[in-house]
Amino acid sequence: MAQPGQDAKFFQRGKIEEFRADLQAAETKDKKFVKRKTVLKKIVANITMGNDMSPLFIDVVQCLGTPLLEIKKMVYLFLVSYGRSKPDQIHVVIPNFLQDCNDRNPLIRALAIRTMSYIPIPVVTDALTENLRHCLKDRDAYVRKTAAICVAKLYSADPRRAEKGGFVEMLRDLMLDSNATVVANAVAALSEIGDRQDGVIFRLNLTTANKLLAALGESSEWGQIYILDSLLRYVPERHADAETMAERIIVQLQHANSAVVLTTIKVLLYLMNYMENRRLIDYCCKKMGPPLVTLLSSGPEVQYVALRNILLIIQRRPAVLKNDVRVFFCKYNDPIYVKLAKLEIMYRLARAENANEVLAELQEYASEVDIDFVRKAVRSIGRLAIKVEAAADNCIQVLLDLIETKVTYVVQEAIIVIKDVFRRYPGKYEGIIPTLCENLDSLDEPESKAAMVWIIGQFANRIDNADELLDDLLYTFLEESVEVQLALLTAAVKLFVYKSKSDRAKELVHKVLKWATEDVDNPDLRDRGFMYWRMLAINPTVAGEIVLAEKPAITTDSDRMDRGALDQLLLHTGTLGSIYHKNPETFIRNATGKALVDSPALNPHSRAVLIGMTPVQLPPTVISVPGPGPNETHAAPPEAVSTDDAEAPPPPAPKDSRADDEDEDAAGSDQDDGDAEPTGKRDPYSNLDGAFGNYLADEPQPLGANNRGGRHNEVDDLLF
Repeated sequence: MAQPGQDAKFFQRGKIEEFRADLQAAETKDKKFVKRKTVLKKIVANITMGNDMSPLFIDVVQCLGTPLLEIKKMVYLFLVSYGRSKPDQIHVVIPNFLQDCNDRNPLIRALAIRTMSYIPIPVVTDALTENLRHCLKDRDAYVRKTAAICVAKLYSADPRRAEKGGFVEMLRDLMLDSNATVVANAVAALSEIGDRQDGVIFRLNLTTANKLLAALGESSEWGQIYILDSLLRYVPERHADAETMAERIIVQLQHANSAVVLTTIKVLLYLMNYMENRRLIDYCCKKMGPPLVTLLSSGPEVQYVALRNILLIIQRRPAVLKNDVRVFFCKYNDPIYVKLAKLEIMYRLARAENANEVLAELQEYASEVDIDFVRKAVRSIGRLAIKVEAAADNCIQVLLDLIETKVTYVVQEAIIVIKDVFRRYPGKYEGIIPTLCENLDSLDEPESKAAMVWIIGQFANRIDNADELLDDLLYTFLEESVEVQLALLTAAVKLFVYKSKSDRAKELVHKVLKWATEDVDNPDLRDRGFMYWRMLAINPTVAGEIVLAEKPAITTDSDRMDRGALDQLLLHTGTLGSIYHKNPETFIRNATGKALVDSPALNPHSRAVLIGMTPVQLPPTVISVPGPGPNETHAAPPEAVSTDDAEAPPPPAPKDSRADDEDEDAAGSDQDDGDAEPTGKRDPYSNLDGAFGNYLADEPQPLGANNRGGRHNEVDDLLF
């Protein structure tokens, strides 16, 4: 066997003619196949480097008669690369394929069947079908596990052939194989077929799920991931079934592989929706915390994946990490994307008991050098004041200290969040308004300027020189952004309502209304100007009641994801969807969505916000082939339901009958979030703008907004 690094000499660009001459010379003078092996290594190295070696197709294929396994591997690798691009020459290889499929060596049998599955050409697929059937029943486990994956490739190339040939049923039988690797590969193949929009529905019953769990301990790491992931296809009918399964898989949380840990957490979170034993749910939450914390000792990339998943988990199950907020304190050498993710989790985990500790940490971050990180830290201080009333006084004091630093971007962020604090605690902190007004000249960003204008207008009756301040701000009215112009317009009307007898207030409001209705092109601003002008002209008293109407108290509940959408996203824990915080079908073409399935064991809170999956209507030509197919004579198995017989028109995507029993109100209430939007009219790549942003939902909403089915009754598993 070659020592590591010795093959580096083969990675040099070669000429087709030289390789062909070397292969031809090796046929007569190479009894031990050394020269032939060397030439093939050079060819494979050139393929790896991206050089086109397809002109050597016939010359390389002739080496298949060599009995040496290493040479066969390289020839088959060549065929995988160029087989599908040579449909007119591939028939030359078929006899060798058939011969190797019956070889005594299981490695060669598996190699032949795997290579054939990589070449989706009809003549190869015809030869593959019968040999694949034999390999699925081969006496050697290595051949069987390779054949299981080949079924998925055959289904991808020709779904009708795979279904009519009974290969899906054979895969189902392989799930009960005595070899754990074969079981894992059968599950992986069925999962891939079941995830296709034109695939069969892959469901597990209790018996099959228990047999898969029995193979879990003997499987490899990736085999365990496939088996665990397939458990999401099992819908418990009784609380006891879900609880027993959770107890059996919870030991996998101790695994060293982070992917196994995240997949186990995903399954546990799924099963908790069907569990009734509160003590067991609390125990599972307690057990999930340490493995998640351990992931944070990995590299920054793994940390980021873990943090994005943790952000979802703690919104649904805050008890998992409620005592571990210190773990998420930022380190000086953390990358910015890790710091921002930790910052959001710190805020999520903050409560009265640890608010002062979190506040002290946020105050430290506000003096960092990274401007974006400082902005987020200052904004988090304001959000903390809104979330934890007991810490509001300390938060305000910290914000005032930060304003005293006179650092422009710090002052602006502080003013933005103080506006929300005024809304959250009306009549409590207005004494700091003079301090804010002193920093009016340092505001140069639209959001901060609009916030300051709102404060001046809202409290114009308490600010003696409010008219002077507004007059100064109005000098640049026509050059300001729309956000600031709208704020100035409303503030001027509020000033006039408060001080209707002031000539200066009358002059200001008249000037602003004239600009808004005559000199501005923005329709929103112009319409609001006309509306205010009409109200003030007809009945100033009513105008005052409308403009100065009591504002509802705000809360931070709105920055928590909708419960139904959260349950759906948690089914993608450990995948790309959990990093984007978006369902995969929104950014991956032809991806199949997941959702909780209703059953007698589903707990009431989850059922109240159940999201129904909208079946995707496929075009009728997806899996059709010319000519009538054979009649279907065998019954469809319970775990894998195939389509109707071939003489009928090809059906639309299969639909699970259990979806019909879902709560229509719950499904309908989530249409506003875009979950039930018709798939055919939606661009799956259109909603990725905030995939890596949106760490903070910066604008709290009034109480009662966004509170759909069951939010206030979720004290048991959503709130501390």
